[in-house]
Amino acid sequence: MTVELPGLPPLTWTHSEGRYDREGDVLALTSDAEVDWTNDATGAPPSHTSTSLSFDIDEPFQLSACVSVDTPRTTFDAAVLTLWVDEDSWAKLCFENSPQGEEMVVSVVTDRYSDDANGPVIREGSVWLRVSSLPGGAYAFHYSTDGVVWRFVRQFRLNASTRPRVGFMSQAPMGPAATARFRDISLVREQLADVRDGS
Repeated sequence: MTVELPGLPPLTWTHSEGRYDREGDVLALTSDAEVDWTNDATGAPPSHTSTSLSFDIDEPFQLSACVSVDTPRTTFDAAVLTLWVDEDSWAKLCFENSPQGEEMVVSVVTDRYSDDANGPVIREGSVWLRVSSLPGGAYAFHYSTDGVVWRFVRQFRLNASTRPRVGFMSQAPMGPAATARFRDISLVREQLADVRDGS
């Protein structure tokens, strides 16, 4: 199934077909129960049970959205921007519910095993997330609390010879489901000027 969203290339699911709704300019993705992407660094069995609504792009890009997750939330429920090549090469930038019940920015970069890093706690109930391509096959993650000033999360490469699919995902690793909402979706088809200051 192909999904059309204004300003984006045609989107398809990376895994099994997921559940989505369009509410005006808001994209709502509802996960299945207990779904996630993880290649646990301790060697636990990997999981790729969630699915990303994503697209291919062969030019420089910056994909951003203001994201939130419906309450009540269970641990690790998240709204996610994704990069996906295959089960051993992917990355995600999450607005995630921590074990302490705090909403925070979390990033995961996977080269066979996942490098999982917590970022700042967010108090506003929503946050802007952005994934950008960089020269030389690199990528950057940023977040913003107002959609104007962007703060650096990380810069990285994916160990892959093909460009990743770029998209949106809802995950609920420990819960019955999670509905993630993405608004103010923007795809800028140009190179990020400065990765450190986010311009």
